[in-house]
Amino acid sequence: MKMLLQIFLAFIKIGSMSFGGAYGAMAIIQKQIVEINKWMSFAEFRDLVAIDELTPGPILINSATYIGMKLHGIPGALAASIGCIVPSFLISLILIRVYRKYRRVSYIDESILSIKCMASAMIFSTFLTILLDSLFHDGIIDYRMLGMALVCFFLLRKYRINPIYLMLGCGAICLGLSLI
Repeated sequence: MKMLLQIFLAFIKIGSMSFGGAYGAMAIIQKQIVEINKWMSFAEFRDLVAIDELTPGPILINSATYIGMKLHGIPGALAASIGCIVPSFLISLILIRVYRKYRRVSYIDESILSIKCMASAMIFSTFLTILLDSLFHDGIIDYRMLGMALVCFFLLRKYRINPIYLMLGCGAICLGLSLI
């Protein structure tokens, strides 16, 4: 029962601080799950982010459910998911009421802009952490990963290819190379 409460409270914190959507929340999840509670390694977290990209549904809830399930089975999955949802739900209700009442006030626009900047910084932080971990192994750059990342970036920007196809293609290439 103590572990379920710890899971619930950890995801209450995550849910309360998850401004900027799921990608912004990944930095918070990493800090809470990997660094503070040490419930999973960074390599497991990195894999979780990759799996979340491939699965349908909200990334934050998928992450919470996976982590809770890993830690304490179905009760853990429920505790993590509910803990993650409750703060966002309550904060959204409050903000909707405030926004409807004060949307014409100039300070609201400025506040929203500052929240966007903060969320962008959180997303960029998670991106850099995962990128650097993926590209460098024992201080040596992995040129294969760098090449695939650059090709995928080009294909996403130039041709707007579905990211799922690119992830599956990269997975197939890595699997093929590991078998050779």
